[in-house]
Amino acid sequence: MRLIIFDMDGTLVDTVGLIVETVTDAFAAINEPVPSEAAIRSISGITAREAMGMLSPGATPERVDTITESYRKHYRERAGVSREPLFSGALEALDALRAQPDSILASATGKGYRGAGTRLERHNIRERFHSVETPDHNRGKPDPQMIYTAMEKAGAKRTETVMIGDTVHDMRMAKAAGVKALGVAWGYHEVSDLREAGADLVVASFAELVPAIDKLLGGRHA
Repeated sequence: MRLIIFDMDGTLVDTVGLIVETVTDAFAAINEPVPSEAAIRSISGITAREAMGMLSPGATPERVDTITESYRKHYRERAGVSREPLFSGALEALDALRAQPDSILASATGKGYRGAGTRLERHNIRERFHSVETPDHNRGKPDPQMIYTAMEKAGAKRTETVMIGDTVHDMRMAKAAGVKALGVAWGYHEVSDLREAGADLVVASFAELVPAIDKLLGGRHA
């Protein structure tokens, strides 16, 4: 069986605007200097507290806690009413992969389990995934534990597994786990950064995704 693991934000779901606006409002609300958009985009995929620490490097641990709570508050307010779309072609690619009898889909995301489930259910795609791995029950990216857990649940080997994501954290997680790393060009991080972080391939659209997976995993099994 082939295990195909997807990141969520920036890979399947277009959340760039939501995250940039949420971080901007969260920092401004507590009189913390607002990070640049480039800095905000760089933290996608890791846990909220780690991300807030990276965006406020001079802050004490207590101040990072305050910033993180402000971020979570503003995120809850926005996420409850916002409707971030799936990227064009995402649903068709998921359906094509799910129709393959030798392929299992999973997700590995920096979001919490509850939030990840809500996001997938909102787009009616939760049932397409064999498992959804989050930092609630695993160590966060780029630690490879989420991939290891998904592999164990699916009964898949390293040579049968690919991690698909839009950030360097996804690529580094894949490399640490010893699986193939497939980058996507439409998310938070630049293509050059994905390649430097270890991407085996980078695709420019979902139309290229299934052929790229076949190439990385040696083609479909009979």
